[in-house]
Amino acid sequence: MGYIEEIRKLAGSRPLILPGSVVLIFNGREEILLQQRVEPRGVWGLPGGLMELGESAEETALREVYEETGLRLNDLTLFNLYSGKNYFVRLKNGDQFFSVTAAFISRSYSGEPSVNLKEGMDIGFFPLDQLPAKLVGSHRRMIEEYKQAKNPHPPSK
Repeated sequence: MGYIEEIRKLAGSRPLILPGSVVLIFNGREEILLQQRVEPRGVWGLPGGLMELGESAEETALREVYEETGLRLNDLTLFNLYSGKNYFVRLKNGDQFFSVTAAFISRSYSGEPSVNLKEGMDIGFFPLDQLPAKLVGSHRRMIEEYKQAKNPHPPSK
């Protein structure tokens, strides 16, 4: 049993604060890697997950990316930290939590993306202007923030 499961046994469905990491992984064409998740079924998201006891945010990112995609990251740059009331989640089973998510960027990796069937249904790179419709809301906001930071002054219409 993992740390979160142990805490859930004690806290029930009451709100918890759960730290984790995600990574915006880009290939040479500036396409972003997304994973189609098993839960919530069919929704796409960034590779990442929750921190284990004793891990740093960077270690969480590296571990989760490897577990979910088979990729070994060669670089990791902190992009932003996301927390607060806008990151409250209530799961179908009634469990509640506030996420504190470190978002990293990586452009150098080894291996080929592969699906971990325990956590994913599909995996692939997407152009930033062709993201899947069913995308984790907070991950869409992170990607949009990245796009805005990359191009702070979009052309006026």
